[in-house]
Amino acid sequence: MANALYAKGKEKLLSAGINLTSATVKVALVKNTYPQNLATDEFYTSISAYVLGTPQTLTGKSVTAGVFDAGDPTYTAVTAGDTSEGVVIYIDTGGGAGTNPLLAYIDTITGFPLATNGGDITIQWDNGAYKIFSL
Repeated sequence: MANALYAKGKEKLLSAGINLTSATVKVALVKNTYPQNLATDEFYTSISAYVLGTPQTLTGKSVTAGVFDAGDPTYTAVTAGDTSEGVVIYIDTGGGAGTNPLLAYIDTITGFPLATNGGDITIQWDNGAYKIFSL
């Protein structure tokens, strides 16, 4: 699978339901067993069983010319024994997992898929023209 936006997440972005620069944007490291469905997966509850470690809040967010970027998140001491195929970006609304909309599935990350070994994992976003994602 290639990087893509969730259908319902696109609707929220394009209808001004989400402001990426002011919202609490988080990124979850997901197992390779996550059966993503970009057309129907809508909230964090769709991915919660496949999350590795603790989702990280993105800092240093920016939106320029339709391109979303942020600082590189680090997951500390991710439990050994799993394989991660990518990350899911979502909005933490503060209202619980069933209200946190999914935005993007990213799997074209240097070093992925990767086997967890109990160490830290840093996601290095693309430094090219598209950064995290572009509309």
